[in-house]
Amino acid sequence: MPEPLHILVTGSSRGIGAAILQALGAHEVVGHSTAGGDGRIAADLSEPGAAEGLWNTALERLGGRIHVLVNNAGIFEAAPLDAGDWTARWQRTQQVNLVAAAELCRLAVLHFRARGGGGRIVNVASRAAYRGDSPQHWHYAASKAGMIGITKSIARGYAADKILAFAVCPGFTASEMIDDYMSSRGGRKIVADIPLGRVATAEEVATTVRFLALEAPASMTGAVLDVNGASYVR
Repeated sequence: MPEPLHILVTGSSRGIGAAILQALGAHEVVGHSTAGGDGRIAADLSEPGAAEGLWNTALERLGGRIHVLVNNAGIFEAAPLDAGDWTARWQRTQQVNLVAAAELCRLAVLHFRARGGGGRIVNVASRAAYRGDSPQHWHYAASKAGMIGITKSIARGYAADKILAFAVCPGFTASEMIDDYMSSRGGRKIVADIPLGRVATAEEVATTVRFLALEAPASMTGAVLDVNGASYVR
C-alpha cells in the first residue's frame, strides 16, 4: 500500500473542517483551530504571523514533510454599511479568509519546491466568490473571490513543479457557521433558492475536498468545483 500522505487542514474544529478531517482519516492529518484542543494546533489567524507559526508547528508534527494543504479556516461576520468599525471588520475578514490562506499557500509552495515531488493545495472558497453575497457581506464575497484568484495563479505558475491547486465553492452548508445567518435571513427563503431543495451537508463538501486532495488528475489543476445544489451555476 502507498505511504500515507501528510496533510494540514485549517479550521477543522467543526462543520466542514471536522468533516474533512474525518474524510482524510486514513492519512496523517494535522488539524487546526483558533483555540486548539483535541490534538489540533492552536493559532489565531486574525493575528499577523500566526499562519507561519501554524505551518512550522504542523511541519514539525509531520516529520518535516507536508504533501497537502487544505485551507478551510474562515469567518463569516456581518459588516453593515453604517457600522462604525466597517473598515476594521473588512480588515479582519480579509486577514483570516484571504491573507492567512495566502501566507499558508506561499509556505506550501516554497516547501513543495524545496523538497521536490510536488504537492497539492485545496482552498475552500464559497459560492459568494462568483455570485456575491448580502449587503452586509461584501467583504466575505471579496475574500472568497481572492481565494479563487490565488488558486488559479498557483495552478498556472507552478504546474511545472508538479504543484497542483484546486478550489471548492460551497453554497449554504449545514454547519454551525451559518446557523445565525440562516435564521436572520429566513431559512425557507434560502432553501427555496436552491433547486436541490436543501443545503449541502458538510460531508458532501468534505468528499469533494478529499477527491481534490488525493485523487483528482493533474490535468484538473486550477479547477474550481461547485457544491451548491445548483443555486448558482457557471
